[in-house]
Amino acid sequence: MTEDPKPQDPVAALDELFARWNRSDEPGLVVGVAHRGQVIYRRGFGLASLESGLANTPKTRMRIASTTKHFAALACLLLAEDGKLEIDASIRQYIPELPALKPEPTLRQLMNHTGGYRCALDLSFYSNGFSDLAGQDSLDYMVRQTGVNFPAGEQMMYSNGGYGLLSLAIERASGRSFEQFLSERLFQPLGMVDTLAVPTDRELVPGIATLHMPRPGGGFVRGNLGGESKGDGAIVSTIDDMLIWLAHLRSANHRIGSEASWAQMLTPTRYTNGTVGTYCLGLERQTYRGVETVHHAGGLLGGSCQMLTVPAQALDIIIIANRVDGGVSPSAHAQRVIDLLLADVLAPPVPKIEQATVTQHLGRYYVARTHMLYGLLDADGKLGFSLCNTPGMPVYPLSDGAFGLEFSGSGQFVIRPGDAVGGKTRSLDVDYCGSHETALRLPDTPPEPAVAADGLPGRYYCHDMDATATIELVDGEIRMDLRGRTGRMPYRLDPLTTDIFGAQCTNPFLPVTAGVSVERTNGQATAFWFDTGRTRHLHFTRI
Repeated sequence: MTEDPKPQDPVAALDELFARWNRSDEPGLVVGVAHRGQVIYRRGFGLASLESGLANTPKTRMRIASTTKHFAALACLLLAEDGKLEIDASIRQYIPELPALKPEPTLRQLMNHTGGYRCALDLSFYSNGFSDLAGQDSLDYMVRQTGVNFPAGEQMMYSNGGYGLLSLAIERASGRSFEQFLSERLFQPLGMVDTLAVPTDRELVPGIATLHMPRPGGGFVRGNLGGESKGDGAIVSTIDDMLIWLAHLRSANHRIGSEASWAQMLTPTRYTNGTVGTYCLGLERQTYRGVETVHHAGGLLGGSCQMLTVPAQALDIIIIANRVDGGVSPSAHAQRVIDLLLADVLAPPVPKIEQATVTQHLGRYYVARTHMLYGLLDADGKLGFSLCNTPGMPVYPLSDGAFGLEFSGSGQFVIRPGDAVGGKTRSLDVDYCGSHETALRLPDTPPEPAVAADGLPGRYYCHDMDATATIELVDGEIRMDLRGRTGRMPYRLDPLTTDIFGAQCTNPFLPVTAGVSVERTNGQATAFWFDTGRTRHLHFTRI
């Protein structure tokens, strides 16, 4: 395989990469690139707002979503330097109203997503859909929890809710709002004059691009932040300000934060089983084609972001989009920028796996102990890995017949197929951020919905989600209506066995998935477990 040719004119190559969004009738994105201390590319593409017709420019403010998280982590470390926070203290030391679920997670564990708490945003989103989840509502969800995803420290699972709790701890320890603290201690000292934390879309702030979601059949509708956000995703910025921040982030001499604090920020997490992950404190460190990257992505209803630096090459990249659809991926396009600008130092790309060469692995797999639903599926001709009924995400080969998947924000999955029986793989060993599970193959031929629905229709309630589920058989489909505090989410339950289902939301704007595992007594369903990629073990009982 030949290496990518290095472009003679980087600007022209980057213009070509982003040309498809250089139009005046759709939303788009903004791109900033700096190399060895020089800004070599700053462009806006498409419209900042379909309503106003204003174009995106390098000065357009956009939401960076979850890229906010490492700013919140640094804020905690600054307060630790001030003697106002203890990073390794229990979060209940600062928020005592949280339930005493043992072991209690520390602030550090919330920062590296090993805290184990469920996520208030997920609890609301999967039952309410579009909702205006305010700060107190989010805390109320966390306070009512009687269970956890896993005991604190045992593994990792990305949690926006954990960063919501960190934001409240920052406010209580500093005596200032989260927004004010970031402005005074981070943005102002570095001259990031167009950057601020904006917790809701109700705020009117000049220059912020509108978020856009694709309308089924064509066109767009207005996206939204999804309620109130703090350390999990509140920051609004520009590519110019984010390039200032990236230069500071990879600097050998930081103006903000001690070197000891930055060492903690950039140290990958070691899990209890001894493995070392890729997630640090609000940042990820991963290798792409032989070069180390430090980055964090972000996504919300109507936009996405990728902030990335290649420290050894002093290459800084920020891409922020005010649309979300299949053609726009800031993370993928940041990698393409690396391909173009660092072609002479990159290793050959790792090939994806053709699914036609591993058909014995294709199928669904299940872990009875944890109710987890996995799959090895066809992903546009490649072998894809599915988690909680998601579409297959392409994997790459590792040694000894194993497969790898770099899951943004969550580190690496390692999938090892077991022995084959009758030409079909019968199990998968799945290792992920400190956890190990063996999933057994489900039957290749699922039951008809009418058969799987026997004894299932009825109403169920989950205390921890504060939601009611109504299940019924309609027109040959098993439908589940989840109703939360402020809204509803409709799902279709696709049977894999008579007791295991893949759940698919039928709202075209919110194509989320989950796994559902039914408990029965004498054939009658009495309860079920609801599991998503970020929230586990939610128990619904028949009412």
